[in-house]
Amino acid sequence: MQIRIAGLVPESFVDGDGIRFAIFMQGCLRNCEGCHNPETHALDGGRLIDTAEIVAALKKNPLLDGITLTGGEPFLQIDAAAELARSAKSLGLSVWCYTGNKFEELGDTAKKLLDNVDVLIDGEFVESLRDLELEFRGSSNQRIIDVKKSRAQNKIVPWFGIGG
Repeated sequence: MQIRIAGLVPESFVDGDGIRFAIFMQGCLRNCEGCHNPETHALDGGRLIDTAEIVAALKKNPLLDGITLTGGEPFLQIDAAAELARSAKSLGLSVWCYTGNKFEELGDTAKKLLDNVDVLIDGEFVESLRDLELEFRGSSNQRIIDVKKSRAQNKIVPWFGIGG
């Protein structure tokens, strides 16, 4: 399956917990002021790559803790993002996903991706709430959510780290 990406970071230490393979997906409609990745906004920018090529790269690195789907907006390419998340989980990797959407506003179509997401960082970047001291997020309105616990309890459950 083809996916449009802005770039790949095979070993990232800032896009989630542990050593992560960060997939910067291309396309975002929000255009948040002060966005860290404005080059990812154009829907027709970046380049096309087959998801199988990314999965092959994941298999080559035994040190990876997981993947991070970021962007851009992963939910704009939900089928390809869901395929990558399923593949990562089958390899024993955790899946983190960033979105400008609020968790509560994600519709039924989001289920195909959320079924394999462990941690979701939600909310659009708000420049006036920017805080460089925050872990794994850019502005204080964004939340780090334990997806499985939140879905099971039908309420937002923050992610508290390994074993949290």
